[in-house]
Amino acid sequence: MYISEKIKQAITYDAIVIGSGISGGWAAMELCKKGLKVLLLERGRDVKHIVDYPTAMLNPWDFKLGFNNTAKDREDDPIQSQSYTPADKHFYVRDKEHPYIQEKPFNWIRGYQVGGKSLTWGRHCYRLSDLDFEANAKDGIAIDWPIRYKDLEQWYSYVETYIGISGRRENLPHLPDGEFLPPWNLNCVEEHLRDSIKKHDPVRVLTNARLANLTKTLEGRGPCQERNLCSRGCPFGGYFSSNSATIPAALATGNLTLRPFSIVAEILYDEQQQRAAGVSVIDAISKERLEFFSKIVFVNASTIATTSILLQSVSSRFPDGLGNDSGQLGHNLMDHTAAAGAYGILYDLYSDKYYKGRRPEGFFIPRFRNLKDGENLGFKRGYNFQGHGERQEWGDRSRYMVNEFGKDFKAKLTTPGPWTVWMQGWGECLPYYTNRISLSDDKKDQWGLPLVKIHFSYGDNESKMIDDIRKTSAEMLTQAGFKDIDSFKYNRPGGSAIHEMGTARMGHDPETSVLNQFNQVHAVKNVFVTDGSCMTSSGSQNPSLTYMALTARACAFAVAELKKQNI
Repeated sequence: MYISEKIKQAITYDAIVIGSGISGGWAAMELCKKGLKVLLLERGRDVKHIVDYPTAMLNPWDFKLGFNNTAKDREDDPIQSQSYTPADKHFYVRDKEHPYIQEKPFNWIRGYQVGGKSLTWGRHCYRLSDLDFEANAKDGIAIDWPIRYKDLEQWYSYVETYIGISGRRENLPHLPDGEFLPPWNLNCVEEHLRDSIKKHDPVRVLTNARLANLTKTLEGRGPCQERNLCSRGCPFGGYFSSNSATIPAALATGNLTLRPFSIVAEILYDEQQQRAAGVSVIDAISKERLEFFSKIVFVNASTIATTSILLQSVSSRFPDGLGNDSGQLGHNLMDHTAAAGAYGILYDLYSDKYYKGRRPEGFFIPRFRNLKDGENLGFKRGYNFQGHGERQEWGDRSRYMVNEFGKDFKAKLTTPGPWTVWMQGWGECLPYYTNRISLSDDKKDQWGLPLVKIHFSYGDNESKMIDDIRKTSAEMLTQAGFKDIDSFKYNRPGGSAIHEMGTARMGHDPETSVLNQFNQVHAVKNVFVTDGSCMTSSGSQNPSLTYMALTARACAFAVAELKKQNI
């Protein structure tokens, strides 16, 4: 019971955004720019652009053990330490402090701070096409997306223009071009591979990776300094993050209240009004319970955390989680496969060529499998390749020179080795109902909230696709004259690509989906979900650009509906 209506008004906002990562930062900025008073909740600490990047300017020799994690790191953080190094460890959670239950192996990589994983993301930005949006319907798998490319095209352009993406136009219908800044130049061995691929199979295209790194100054950010130290946080604003772009823009409007250390326990549902009233928050430090109220709620806590919040939000109307009339909430978890590829050495060519700087991007080979109906490959959907070419350095060859010393040894170490290419496939994961997250009935975290349980495994389709990735990557290197080819296959569990998606999917029918075509919860019209949990299928492309475009679109729709008093 509140002491007075005046006190309640002080904690009431037009909108509450849960999560400050890539999609949450966009939601906060868009809603603030449209004049709404916004409360942005982040469960972790505050990270301010530039001042809170402690390792950004350190040299390799400034790290006591180099970039090697210790045995204690691996013991204390068996999951997170697979992704972090001493240079960016501070942007990842501690596994012991934030446990979860793996019913089947799944690497849940997390960054609990203002900016979330936008500080450490890979920055690859690719549009989905109707090849992706129509795939479920054509294959008879899961449910159809409620949107098509034309619905998102203008929003892709809107987002790309703001964040700044370097890339090259290729005029491929299955990988639509975007609003690009000039790309970096491919180096000679990447051009060599590109020309060979084009010669042997014109359907396959090697192009520059499309990356949210600025090749020229944009909105006071950048340009990229080609240091390739992005995961430490960039003092130059050379790559897009919530911290360098959207959150400062939201704060500049005067409409944003940012509250870190705020763990959302549930979304409050008003039974009489049949809408969300606000959120219940646990202060991460004091563990005090607080409530905040708003007209609309955007849930952008990242796929698994978002769905756990929805599952925790129970009422007599929604005993199985907010908006879970369909029973689909928590199901259809997806993550790209990143488990196979090839490495090769190109001897005796381009020995007079080298490169300057450490450009942050490599090359990208868009999907070339199952582009046409009727291909009989033994699996559905497809994959892309991401890779890079470089010359061997002293570290690559010193292990073969353990018995050498003296002048000749020094000369060998300081002379660049032959050119090499490494490439790895990112494969689409189908939406399986059995891949799911749920909440523990008896195990709680330190704030009294139920632990998340994750049950995930790749299917036969993904396994066959991985085998094809291994075969085609080795084939392309062989055709290009590479030797000593190692076609590798990792035994990596789900989550390793850090592209978790699904669990609160979009769809036409409230009986089979959680969200509608505007990312509204079907049964709770003032709640929107625009992070990875909304995805109906995964495509093979890195998904973050799609999250941002969906968020901008949903914000425009939400504000328009508010003005019409429809929500």
